[in-house]
Amino acid sequence: MKIGLQISSFTWPGGTPAIAPTLAEIARTADDAGFDSIWLMDHFFQIRSVGAVEEPMLEGWTALGFLAAHTKRARLGLMVGGVHYRLPGLWVKAATTLDVLSGGRAWLGIGAAWNERESNALGFPFPPLGERFEMLEETLQIAHQMFEGERGTEGEHQGRRYQASRLLNSPQSLSRPRVPILIGGGGEKKTLRLVARYGDATNVFGTPEGIARKYAILAEHCAAIGRDPAEIEHSTLQSVRFGATDTKDAESTTEIVDRLGELSDAGAEHVIIGYRGFPDPAALERFGREVIPQIRALP
Repeated sequence: MKIGLQISSFTWPGGTPAIAPTLAEIARTADDAGFDSIWLMDHFFQIRSVGAVEEPMLEGWTALGFLAAHTKRARLGLMVGGVHYRLPGLWVKAATTLDVLSGGRAWLGIGAAWNERESNALGFPFPPLGERFEMLEETLQIAHQMFEGERGTEGEHQGRRYQASRLLNSPQSLSRPRVPILIGGGGEKKTLRLVARYGDATNVFGTPEGIARKYAILAEHCAAIGRDPAEIEHSTLQSVRFGATDTKDAESTTEIVDRLGELSDAGAEHVIIGYRGFPDPAALERFGREVIPQIRALP
């Protein structure tokens, strides 16, 4: 099993001047501790489930470039990008740029998005959900074309939502056959169907029983188009409470290993842990010492 880290808050000691050095320390520590991936959210305001809307939030692609300069091995991505925030060509160019500059460590994480309040506040058009799914599918089609060969297909895309005359991608990504595409969301009729057709990974939330159901439905969508579901990495985002030492408010090593084991039994291959608040580097080091070696033995 792989383990990832999502950094969802930048409300840390020292205020704004401390964000850059603190983020660099967290990323280096997670990288050295053995985390397989590091993820940021694609939001411009803090989301309600994490903190107050006025709390600091960094733009995702820019921050991932910063992380690339401070890490060596972990893959980097957005968990997950909102399709309406960027046009398809920019999605692919940003992911390719991150992949090239990180030495082949990028993810392209993307989904149909949900934050209407944030979008309206900053002037991003927020089409109805059905239209956003059309945008998502066409973006995925364009991504597959641009990641083909040495420089993309150099063909065109004439869709309902997007028109592009030359799908050139130079330099091409180091990750082959493409920057892996993770499609976020557990919608059983639309999202998981798109994962089956275009995705290299799926990310869902919930209990072991809940995610097992989602993975089973994904397998049905794969069977309908003749794709092997084993080609798609099964990931899940889960919150943890883990500190540098045992406290009454934190989970013990045994509790976390047992919980990750249940997720593995349910089919998860990559668990991305979401820290609420400040991901203490000392806690990440301890996670690397005590938890990661045990979960490496899980399927």
